This record gives sequence, C-alpha cells and structure tokens, in this order.
Amino acid sequence: MRTKKARNQGPSILDVVALLTDLPGQQLARGQVGTVVEQLDDKTLLVEFSDDQGRAYALTPCQGAELLVLHYVPEAA
Repeated sequence: MRTKKARNQGPSILDVVALLTDLPGQQLARGQVGTVVEQLDDKTLLVEFSDDQGRAYALTPCQGAELLVLHYVPEAA
C-alpha cells in the first residue's frame, strides 16, 4: 500500500501522470498519460508512455512541473 503524500509534493515513482505541455521533440501532446519510472534528479522524472496493449511508445525525461498526477480514488480537496 502506498502512503499518502503531501498535496503540493510533485510526482513520485509509479505515479500515473498527464502532460501539461506538448513535447513536440518526442511527438507527445498535452494530456497524454504515462507512468513515472525513475527520478533522474530533483526536478526531472523519466516517464514511460504506453499504448492500450502496454507497449511503450515513448520513454522520455520530463520536468515535474510539466506533469499532473492523476488520482483514481476520491481525495479530500
């Protein structure tokens, strides 16, 4: 079971995230969903983007500020 983190804390390993900006160099558009697979430094995370069959089509470093953590269970606002 994962522990609850502070609301203002950025994405963590295995968080499901959505891009807040286009990344044209990687052919990724705002809103695409991926999974954080590694923290590269204080601000940069490695994110894997996969298709519906689970095949990765992009693995790219992203700034934490470019990502929105998605939640699948209700949380208090």
